[in-house]
Amino acid sequence: SQERSARLRRWYELMMENKEELARIITAENGKPLKEAQGEIVYSASFLEWFAEEARRIYGDVIPASAKDRRVLVLKQPVGVAAIITPWNFPSAMITRKVGAALAAGCTVVVKPAEDTPLSALALGELANQAGIPAGVYNVVPCSRQQTAAVGEVLCTDPLVSKISFTGSTATGKILLKHAAGTVKRVSMELGGHAPFIIFDSANVDQAVRGALASKYRNSGQTCVCTNRFLVQKGIHDEFVEKFSKAIEKELHVGNGFDAKTTQGPLINEKAVEKVEKHIKDAVSQGASIVTGGKRHSLGKNFFEPTLLSNVTTKMLCTQEETFGPLAPVIKFETEAEAVAIANAANVGLAGYFYSQDPAQIWRVAEQLEVGMVGVNEGIISSAECPFGGVKESGLGREGSKYGIDEYLEIKYVCFGGL
Repeated sequence: SQERSARLRRWYELMMENKEELARIITAENGKPLKEAQGEIVYSASFLEWFAEEARRIYGDVIPASAKDRRVLVLKQPVGVAAIITPWNFPSAMITRKVGAALAAGCTVVVKPAEDTPLSALALGELANQAGIPAGVYNVVPCSRQQTAAVGEVLCTDPLVSKISFTGSTATGKILLKHAAGTVKRVSMELGGHAPFIIFDSANVDQAVRGALASKYRNSGQTCVCTNRFLVQKGIHDEFVEKFSKAIEKELHVGNGFDAKTTQGPLINEKAVEKVEKHIKDAVSQGASIVTGGKRHSLGKNFFEPTLLSNVTTKMLCTQEETFGPLAPVIKFETEAEAVAIANAANVGLAGYFYSQDPAQIWRVAEQLEVGMVGVNEGIISSAECPFGGVKESGLGREGSKYGIDEYLEIKYVCFGGL
């Protein structure tokens, strides 16, 4: 474990030394603004640092035995080969969050990066070599969109693979789960979300606007924990909508990710743009109002205006599906119970956010929200030491934190008798 720890630590250091180049690869591949890409590299490297430290803390147990002539031991051992299937929205961090834990536990990995963003995975491989991670420990299998389903199936069905860790859509996750069932593989799934962002009357509205801006429009709304629907209590509804729309118009700049003033890059592809358009059209046809934005950006191609909708209802598509784009729909509500009921009506539960200054309400709502992660008066909550994952159809298992390494370990009970 000491050697694994040292190699992971070196890999972390090399990432930090090369963070400019690694960030430029992300921006070139997925379009996010360079500043966000730099932030992703620091976040990404932090998982290698974290698990380098955790590698030496994989403790077993000695359990008091029921018989005098026995000793009961618990060992933790690596599960074996782990197949890692990652998405395009965080092409570096979604790899290190899994691979850091797997390597710390003593597993080897086969990484299948998203077909849109293979270069980040390969760049990490180059640095892994430089860090002295032995050949065959970190493996990358890039593949085309046409081959993705077939490669995913092989990774999930091959008996030599002991574990699948996947981040992506709920629909794809269910297919992989079916494939993995054939050989009863260990699985970790971090799937789609539908994050509610609730703003209660007691909230600090200016603080809520800042959190909303960060949570909704980071990576142009293409993150698993992005707010997908805003629920705003009637007492502060109008004030929030007005301040939020002003902040969007003033602070968000759509453009080329390599341009220093850009905060919003392009969406990943044409299909993503069409989904945002479809959600807006559906909402407007049912009576929603466009407060700001609402259409493709004049830059053309995959650029879309940051959009805010009001008069939104729970009947609209944008409040029933994950948009994965720069669209913020606002639903007005009256009571706390109503907000919690709307938030929990989804079949997924990854992240949830709410703003309140009432301590009793904070406890109640934090406990009642059916999600794996809650941000209270915070719009950005991810970090290496915190357990990342969801409930319901948002997934299985947790990543990062002291819990993340357990996903790559088997528990072996040894009964030592005849003493």
